[in-house]
Amino acid sequence: MNFDKYAKEWDDEERINRAKIISEKIEKTIPMNKDYSVMEFGCGTGLISFNLQDKFGKITLVDSSEGMIEVLNSKMDKYKVNNMTAKKIDIFNEPIEEKFDVIYSSMALHHVKDTKGIVEIFYKLLNDNGYLCIVDLDKEDGSFHKREENFNGHNGFDQKNLKELLIASKFKDVYSETFFKDTKNIWGKDIDYSLFIVSAKK
Repeated sequence: MNFDKYAKEWDDEERINRAKIISEKIEKTIPMNKDYSVMEFGCGTGLISFNLQDKFGKITLVDSSEGMIEVLNSKMDKYKVNNMTAKKIDIFNEPIEEKFDVIYSSMALHHVKDTKGIVEIFYKLLNDNGYLCIVDLDKEDGSFHKREENFNGHNGFDQKNLKELLIASKFKDVYSETFFKDTKNIWGKDIDYSLFIVSAKK
């Protein structure tokens, strides 16, 4: 999927409203602390972190799409946000030197082919006792991305399998639940989908 192509029109009403619900769920699931150093993986235009930016001291927003980072930087300039830093990084090939107390991600993991690899990277990037929080699609039949050309990620996740992967990767206190259900209009047809949240501790 070419996210640069979608970047300028990304912040539609549906995504803005959904991001608010997701941010509220993240806030209820893991501790918020002004002393925490935080990373958002697959940040897109920063919709989640804009909702959480007053909860943390410093947020590093990471995405591999230059277009998304450009839109994000313009938004940070416009709203004079000074505790968020955007970085265009391919996390598999460009090392991140710092470590974080919290890593969260929303609707990004299913775009990453190597789930095991990214989970291991998250573990390495977290400080001891740090928190990982992931929001993503429950397993579905592929309808969710039917109109996106060249989508080659996962059709959501089975929560049980993802939790087992986190535990195998040394995470502890692993918890998940489905918390959001909605429909997405695909070529005139409403498709049901749901989102889960999974949290874990290093």
